[in-house]
Amino acid sequence: MKTLNVKYCKSRKCRIILLAFFLLLILFWFSLPKQLFHDPYSTILYSKENKLLGARIADDGQWRFPQIKEVPKKFEKSLLAFEDQYFYSHPGVNPVSMGRALLQNLKAGKVVSGGSTVSMQLIRISQKGKSRTIYRKILEMILAFRLEVRYSKEEILALYSSHAPFGGNVVGLEAASWRFFGRTPNELSWAEAATLAVLPNAPSLIYPGKNSEILQRKRNGLLDKLYRVGEIDSTTCELAKLEDVPRQIHHLPRVAPHLLDQVHKKNRGERLVSTINFGLQNRVNEIVKRHQRNLEANQVYNMAVLVVDTKSRKTLVYVGNTENTGKRKHGNQVDIIRSLRSTGSLLKPFLFASMLNEGEILPNTLVADIPTQIAGYSPKNFDLRYNGAVPAQKALARSLNVPAVRMLKDYGVERFHFFLKKMGMSSLNRPAGHYGLSLILGGAEGSLWDMCGMYVSMAGILNHYNTDDGVYYSNEFQALGYTGDSIQWKNPDSQAFLKASSVYQTFEALLEVNRPDGESGWRSFSSSQKIAWKTGTSFGFRDAWAIGVTSDYVVGVWAGNADGEGRPGLTGVGAAAPIMFDVFDLLPKSEWFQQPVDEMELVPICRNSGHRAGRWCDQVDTLWIGRSGLETNVCPYHKQVHLDATKRYRVNSDCEKVDNMVHQSWFVLPPAMEWYYKKRNPLYRPLPPFRDDCVGVAESQAMELIYPKSNDRIFVPVGLDGKREKIVFEIAHHDPNTNVYWHLDGEFIGTTCGNHQLEIAPGEGKHLITFVDEEGNSLSKRFQIVGKQEHQLNY
Repeated sequence: MKTLNVKYCKSRKCRIILLAFFLLLILFWFSLPKQLFHDPYSTILYSKENKLLGARIADDGQWRFPQIKEVPKKFEKSLLAFEDQYFYSHPGVNPVSMGRALLQNLKAGKVVSGGSTVSMQLIRISQKGKSRTIYRKILEMILAFRLEVRYSKEEILALYSSHAPFGGNVVGLEAASWRFFGRTPNELSWAEAATLAVLPNAPSLIYPGKNSEILQRKRNGLLDKLYRVGEIDSTTCELAKLEDVPRQIHHLPRVAPHLLDQVHKKNRGERLVSTINFGLQNRVNEIVKRHQRNLEANQVYNMAVLVVDTKSRKTLVYVGNTENTGKRKHGNQVDIIRSLRSTGSLLKPFLFASMLNEGEILPNTLVADIPTQIAGYSPKNFDLRYNGAVPAQKALARSLNVPAVRMLKDYGVERFHFFLKKMGMSSLNRPAGHYGLSLILGGAEGSLWDMCGMYVSMAGILNHYNTDDGVYYSNEFQALGYTGDSIQWKNPDSQAFLKASSVYQTFEALLEVNRPDGESGWRSFSSSQKIAWKTGTSFGFRDAWAIGVTSDYVVGVWAGNADGEGRPGLTGVGAAAPIMFDVFDLLPKSEWFQQPVDEMELVPICRNSGHRAGRWCDQVDTLWIGRSGLETNVCPYHKQVHLDATKRYRVNSDCEKVDNMVHQSWFVLPPAMEWYYKKRNPLYRPLPPFRDDCVGVAESQAMELIYPKSNDRIFVPVGLDGKREKIVFEIAHHDPNTNVYWHLDGEFIGTTCGNHQLEIAPGEGKHLITFVDEEGNSLSKRFQIVGKQEHQLNY
């Protein structure tokens, strides 16, 4: 007997058999594509609690959620009881089921049973409904074997559950669960799981809402089977049968539709778990709806709200716009949070902080608030009034425009432009000269996303300084996010682009609740916690802003019309701030920021001027300031004056003996500042005049009225349009190139330089016109506008 050589196959027949075997093995191995499905998926957005915020339909018009990783137990038990009871035992094909199906089909004379396993059905689904022939059946069996080699049983179940048809344009368990029952697959009852388990078997026949009796009969049959195999008890089975089958399609949630749009642009066809707080988002949505009804009365239709965690820089609430509530659309699809709008006064705190940081001001440094004209640009305060001089932090709290413009002029537009870009204002895509001084008053556009990010960065600087022992990070100015990826803080350093002390003093200034008289609505706001907040109103009442900051949260609000239409009375205080405070009421209370004492010093400060106390400052307070504030000048407004014994007149050595003089410290503002300041500050004492016998100190008259010269009663005819014509007033000034500020009845009406003429149209009656130059010299004239009849009687 010959010994069989099992190591070598030398015969030609043997080699052919081995070659054929290896070819078949290779063919078998590569018979299954690397990726079974190439279908587009819906874009799915979840909250941080894994609750559905919204979804966008797939590009092929199907509701097909991205593949799930794990199949819920109720659906798994129901599916396997209905389709493949021995799924975990067979290698992809069940010979017993195939044999039974063959006998049933032969006996019936037609196909009544397929005998396909879940694995075979998954292969058929991936083949996109190709004809069901014997050849295809054999191929499905081969590919099912291959499928079992590549994937685990759990992975096969997940693939099948994610791609099975459930009727209409609904594909996959997760989409079906939401569309038919309005909940996640994990929340399905036994009746609902059983309903979905029978649907892929004939999705075109028993689509929910059609043939409900068939659907209910199949579901109940499956529930009985689940009871027989011991998966559910009799009580559960009977109660489940009492549940109705789905008869309508559920709309998917639209909790954060505008954030979903952002996700769809960047993560198309993916499942994204965001940092949105589901409960908080819904409650803010309700706040927006409530305020929307109020604002619509003034034909204001759009608003947006953003809430950010200052520690993680992650978004907790994203309300991109209001919902459309009527037949007419008002741009509700526009994501306002990402839209560029005029920033109004929102940038003023950054100028204040940067000037503190550079040692150019102290918190209470007096800033001029007088009529101002710079290269043809003439800013106005909201209330069209002037204070003469105002402490810098009070100017910030009251959002005064003129001081802000003058501060920016001193600081430099180029420097501030660079500062804002460093802070994260991405919309500054033009040179600084393009914006000019209007940059501080809304001359540049910004988004609510960037604005909140910049305020969050300031809060982050202060938080890090206090929690990390005075450490700054190179990536402090971090963009906001809405995914769960944590920020890695880089390159700790003791140096900083913006110091914590400057941020702290800025936030302290923003705690003040002193707003312009024209914005009286602020008085109704109250909170049980400290909130640094800033409002903004753009030119033409087009944009109303409010942003509030605590150590834990930043809340940003915008209100207006998406198409840019302005509305009377649309202000940050009146429209946006109430929403902001309502949102803060939903948030956990925050502790106020810790003072960065290690970066600050106690310094004597002049009470009247806010500067470091100089030699002649008589009222001094010791206050905390940032160390950079030590570089500021000492008080320039206090000086020593010499008075006579009565203290009513100033004197000099030409008219009074030095021994008889009274030497006294006096707070003296420049003339133009003084003229307005003394109206608002009754305790301000102008310098006494020089005594008549003092030589060489008499002031000469700087201005003279040219027209009208002497007639106090002026007749102004009415034009053809029924309106009274204007009068041209003219004055002469000893320095024609100086600025002269005109006031009618106490209200500022304009500035002239060179040619001191101005057209005015006062109404009938008595008036007072006042002219004030840059040196504080003033000239006033009373006059009366009379009607036609009175004018004739005077002749």
